[in-house]
Amino acid sequence: MSVTALERPSAAAHLTDEQVEALGAELDAIREEVVASRGERDARYIHAVIRAQRSLEFGGRGILLFAKFPPAWIAGTAALSVAKILENMELGHNILHGQWDWMRDPKIHSTTWDWDHADPAEFWKRSHNYEHHTFTNVRGKDRDLGYTVMRITPEQEWKPSDLIQPLTNVGLSLIFEYGIAMYDMETDKIRSGEKPWSEAKPEVMRTLKKIGKQAAKDYVLFPLLSGPNFVANLTANFTANIVRNVWSHAVIFCGHFPDGTETFEEERLDGETRGQWYIRQMLGSANLTGSKAMHLMTGNLSHQIEHHLFPDLPSNRYSEIAPKVRDICRRYGLPYNAGPLPKQYAKVWKKIIRLAFPGGHERYGSPTPVKKRVTKLGRRSAPARLAA
Repeated sequence: MSVTALERPSAAAHLTDEQVEALGAELDAIREEVVASRGERDARYIHAVIRAQRSLEFGGRGILLFAKFPPAWIAGTAALSVAKILENMELGHNILHGQWDWMRDPKIHSTTWDWDHADPAEFWKRSHNYEHHTFTNVRGKDRDLGYTVMRITPEQEWKPSDLIQPLTNVGLSLIFEYGIAMYDMETDKIRSGEKPWSEAKPEVMRTLKKIGKQAAKDYVLFPLLSGPNFVANLTANFTANIVRNVWSHAVIFCGHFPDGTETFEEERLDGETRGQWYIRQMLGSANLTGSKAMHLMTGNLSHQIEHHLFPDLPSNRYSEIAPKVRDICRRYGLPYNAGPLPKQYAKVWKKIIRLAFPGGHERYGSPTPVKKRVTKLGRRSAPARLAA
């Protein structure tokens, strides 16, 4: 079956159907090995992170009772910022993925964890765990491509409002938790009428209630506990939330949007096998290189490729899996997109700025039509999702 495609040929176009399925079998084996070996050391890890996060938050908030003194403000804000990052990235994100459900601990379970975030956990799991991780980088299916407010692929229709998307991106980074909450309410569908108000209202009210709860904790309760230090405590909480938002925005954008990540036509989902699903995850994600502390602070989303391949495996195992995945990419002639955060983030910004203007196909797509044969790797299918 031949078609004329305007998009750049996929980096996996050279693979035969047999190679795709052999690659998938190798990745299945990696997953099965980790599942079979989950145990006490993994449990010790997650409990240690929880203790560290709670100690940082307790200590930071304790210091901020004296926030009028600059050294206390700086130390308390730094501790609270790190605590919020750890809670969102290594705890909230990964626990809500079900990575620790195998422990059968009701306190560390995807059905009970309520994270320190403006977005209700149940709405985030719907849009992130299902929509994004099932339809990763599929245009028209994965709404995470630009989060409905930015043009980050040349196939997206250019609008005059895209001219200000560099400023939009700055604003989004500062209020990222609220941006995600609005995104998960599907405000774009509400505005267009695709989602009727009768259906949207309960979700809007649930989200506003969660936002109110978070605001009351950070901007009323804890500042009040500091008495005459109320204003200084409030500004410290505000700053910690900004730091957390900017950091999580940078990590997430670096994992999905730098040069080298591919996006896909919806037709690729037809008959998609497990091997083809794996390849889409690998080509649509990017990693960050760095120290163990860097990996911890990113919630191990510095291993975004491994996370998209195995979203339900414990995050502390990604560093062990990564060399094996890199080797598979090397042997099958596939790119393994990885680099330090400053380099990857610069690539993200370059793309956002370029695609604020019309065009962009010359750099991020294909300048001329390419006639190619579409194999099973390119056909439309029901996604072969990994079992949780």
